[in-house]
Amino acid sequence: MNEINIDTPLAIKVRKQITRALSEYHMIAPNDKIMVGVSGGKDSTILTILLKEIQKKAPMNFDFEAVMLDQKQPGFDARAFKAFMADQQIKLTVLEEDTYSIVKEKTAVGATYCSLCSRLRRGILYNYAHQNNFTKIALGHHRDDMIQTFMLNIFYSGKLGSMPPKLYSNDHRNIVIRPLAFVAEADIIELAALWGFPIIPCNLCGSQEGLKRVKMKTILDQLEKEIPDIRRSMANALGNIELSHMLDKNLFDFNSELRPTKTVGISESPA
Repeated sequence: MNEINIDTPLAIKVRKQITRALSEYHMIAPNDKIMVGVSGGKDSTILTILLKEIQKKAPMNFDFEAVMLDQKQPGFDARAFKAFMADQQIKLTVLEEDTYSIVKEKTAVGATYCSLCSRLRRGILYNYAHQNNFTKIALGHHRDDMIQTFMLNIFYSGKLGSMPPKLYSNDHRNIVIRPLAFVAEADIIELAALWGFPIIPCNLCGSQEGLKRVKMKTILDQLEKEIPDIRRSMANALGNIELSHMLDKNLFDFNSELRPTKTVGISESPA
């Protein structure tokens, strides 16, 4: 493992983008107790490391802890990751629930594991957060995750929606925040390689081919060859919506004075 140097230009860039998201979307309040959901992957690990640095300089007091779910996937080994978190002086709790067997049993042949796996994982983490008095749950979804979810909703669900940076969860017990909302996946990949921390691979969803989310990423990669800033432009579009230029009669009154009829609501999107 390489040295975790939080003062490299790339680390500073990502940290500033996280700070911007925390500020613009009012993600953290004084005395918050935040649960960071970590998978052992690059995204949530970088979020956790940089959140610790932000905590040191924050104008308000808040606490956070990392929580990981051991879903009993074959080959899952968190020993190196636990040691790394301890070395970073970050508290890590590992929950053990055999959702792997459930997903394998309930998923039809040829179907993808992701949806059921995500619902089970989310339910366990949300319950733990509520039972342990966490005020926020921080997840490691980055800018590209949000763009891909936006595309999935358009292509497969016939709706405009993405992963909001902050939401009141469907269980009405938790507030979820996504501090990596402005961070590009390419920067996360580069920073993870630079720091060289241990990563726990996903051997369930990651073992399948033809996933819709992977298709969205492939499409974006192809388009980026002709439109270099397409990801940045799409991310900006998600925060620059003109209701009067859309077709939703429930959000805009086309029959009278052409004024918005209600505020756009935020609902939970699939992981």
